[in-house]
Amino acid sequence: MDLSDVGERTLWRAHLGGLLRGRAVVCGLAPLAGYGDLVALLEQVGARRPLLVATGLGAGATPSAEQADVVLLEVEDRPTMTEDLRRQDAVAHALPDAVRRAVDAYDPDREAVWLVGPFIASTPIDGRPVLGGRPRAWTALEDKLVADEIWDAVGATRAPSRIVALADEAGLREAGRDLDDGQGVVWSGDARDGFNGGGDFVRRVLTDGDARAALAFFGPRCDRVRVMPFLDGVPCSIHGLVLPDGTAVLRPVELAILRGADRRFVYGGLGTTWDPPDADRAEMRELARRTGDHLRATAGYRGAFGVDGVLTADGFRPTELNARLSGGVASMARAVDGPLVNLLQLNLVSGRDPGVAAADLEAWLLPRVDADRFAKAIAMSARHLAADPFDMHVAWDGTALSRSWRPTGWTVAVGPSAAGTYCRLSTPPQPAGTRVADLNVALMRFLDAELGTGFGPVSAAPETRR
Repeated sequence: MDLSDVGERTLWRAHLGGLLRGRAVVCGLAPLAGYGDLVALLEQVGARRPLLVATGLGAGATPSAEQADVVLLEVEDRPTMTEDLRRQDAVAHALPDAVRRAVDAYDPDREAVWLVGPFIASTPIDGRPVLGGRPRAWTALEDKLVADEIWDAVGATRAPSRIVALADEAGLREAGRDLDDGQGVVWSGDARDGFNGGGDFVRRVLTDGDARAALAFFGPRCDRVRVMPFLDGVPCSIHGLVLPDGTAVLRPVELAILRGADRRFVYGGLGTTWDPPDADRAEMRELARRTGDHLRATAGYRGAFGVDGVLTADGFRPTELNARLSGGVASMARAVDGPLVNLLQLNLVSGRDPGVAAADLEAWLLPRVDADRFAKAIAMSARHLAADPFDMHVAWDGTALSRSWRPTGWTVAVGPSAAGTYCRLSTPPQPAGTRVADLNVALMRFLDAELGTGFGPVSAAPETRR
């Protein structure tokens, strides 16, 4: 199939859209502003007007009353992204009575499907089938303590590591001594109580004080940690989509994982305006292909995934697996045809025939995501600073952002979230070579000065590969 041909792509879109065409759809759980793309997709494929189960307003434009019904689900604030995402599955499978009544009123004949994100399991919700959710076995692949088994199985070059019980303080000290290359080590917590992400369960340990603080944090939350050397270099990821006949592989994505005070990792956005050396790009892409094929063979996996790691002075070193359509794939897809890639993902995870070969998909996507670059700087503050969404015009001088009282093409969107305040920088297209980490540093400094977001001093990881 030649997906560059508009006619063939139209037929393929119609095939994928059959999953939702004519169906009543209940969407959950997300802030209302997070549903814009999904509502547009449902309109395109001919689904019925959806019901959106919204956990708040969020930042940015929201669907209109003509586009969707809305029921608000009141959720308590959570201090971290991990806690906010962990509760999604429990809430979805034990809905409050008011929300359940709204769903039943929307779908009295119980013919609707739930359309959810990857942090909700694929088991039915109140007897209605679920699309977009994952089998729990796929979610378990994201436990950082099983990642190294995957890298070894696919022959990846990785950093040394050791899994140590938190009760074994002598073992933790020994692992720190043995694995420290001079810049400390990193502890990553297990997934005993469910998914963790956004750096919430990652700590850099360089001193005895760091170790005591890390032990105090992980002790009540995990049984074990993975200890590995601190990897200096550019945080980045590589992504693919697992299809029945193979794995379509995309391009590297820079991750704006910043350095904060007290050796904190501060997570921001991502982008494709940065490029690794050609040889490293080829190695990363081959690793993604082997990983996708391994996941299909061993876990029956289908759909998008990502491998996060660091481009060190010695090359790319993988650190974790994201067994879902993560921000890297979603953002690249949006630059090409977001609704079409999202439809493909839904068809893949539902077990439906995707209607395309992996090689044909890659031949269409790869040159387009290489040509259409993006830099998406975001910031999540734990402080609740916005009761309602608002935008600010900003100016960029090449190193810093400042408030502007006239349109510049640069804006900062701010809005409430269950974990605090969500902020996003929108920019004109950025030239190749721009690092999203630098934009993210500028965004967080601007937000601290304007809103008191509390990020503190942050810096971008250096490029160490030559």
